[in-house]
Amino acid sequence: MPQPLDVCIRGAGIVGRTLALLLARDRLRVGLVRQPPFAGGATSDVRAYALNAASRNLLEMLRAWPDEQHATPVQAMHVHGDDGGELQFSAQAQAVPALAWIVDVQALQERLADALRYQPLVDWLEAPLPAPLTAVCEGKASTTRADFGVQYSVTPYPQRAIAARIHCEKPHGFVARQWFSNGEILAFLPIGGTGPLAEGNSVAIVWSVHEQRAPGLLALDAAAFEAELGAASHGVLGQPKLASERAAWPLQLAQADRWCGPGWVLAGDAAHTVHPLAGQGLNLGLADVKELARTLHEREYWRGVGDAKLLRRYERSRKADVLAMGAATDGLQQLFAPQAEPWASLRNWGMTGFDRSGPLKDWVARQAMGLL
Repeated sequence: MPQPLDVCIRGAGIVGRTLALLLARDRLRVGLVRQPPFAGGATSDVRAYALNAASRNLLEMLRAWPDEQHATPVQAMHVHGDDGGELQFSAQAQAVPALAWIVDVQALQERLADALRYQPLVDWLEAPLPAPLTAVCEGKASTTRADFGVQYSVTPYPQRAIAARIHCEKPHGFVARQWFSNGEILAFLPIGGTGPLAEGNSVAIVWSVHEQRAPGLLALDAAAFEAELGAASHGVLGQPKLASERAAWPLQLAQADRWCGPGWVLAGDAAHTVHPLAGQGLNLGLADVKELARTLHEREYWRGVGDAKLLRRYERSRKADVLAMGAATDGLQQLFAPQAEPWASLRNWGMTGFDRSGPLKDWVARQAMGLL
């Protein structure tokens, strides 16, 4: 007969798997409920995550960091406005090895699964089992939140994200690039790793386009889509060639009104989602589970893991940071949405001014890297 659980984690994505490993290190018995794969319209997952130094340190501690083929360092970031504004960050200026690492979703999931195979205190489950604490890590489409009476306030953006992998004529040079244009946002994220076989010409794209334009772009044949992509990126890396299927999903800003209650807690996208323009979504989720594990570890000996007052400590600790990041990404999206003058001139003037701001720019960079 299986031993009773201390924690049942609903959702076995990256956030759920990381939480399971953290709690098992603390000698808690954990049940991890499997969940359906990401549904973005592609048969394979073409997404890539930008992970900061704090996330990397956490995953390395758990021995779940992908190998060099699947974790590409970002040495610089170039952001282009829609009226000549430019903003640049570099790892050299910040005296760090990389501003972030672009990680393949599938590779990270596999490394976490490998780590879990060697953790006897974690059991894979096909359905939830009773436990003193239920941790909901099911993502933004969670069906469990409503069972606990949680209201999930969603503000949809009039945009849809299109993701794919491309091969470029010119090497990416370990530079992440982003273009704001006509109310849309295109990101080129360097992938391919740093190993001896890495060519340096592979890029993951995330293209946040107007919702009404997305179906047309997805319906284009490869050559026509590549032409649209080349124009949007101003040919910086030459003519792109599709190297994968295309996936798409709607974008939203969302926040749960409560993150916890007696015997339950939310983490990751089940508690909050932000616009992907800053690449901070998974970093926020991993920071959630790190803080939740710390809170449970430091609890008074007489408190159980499902104690509501204990769990509220976790919520208070994380909510302010998440709200701040949500406000920042929403503000940037709203700033570049209006196309009429004088908005374009003003925001691009501000972007160029920020690029020259010195200490303020450095503080923002280190905040995004998880170093503050």
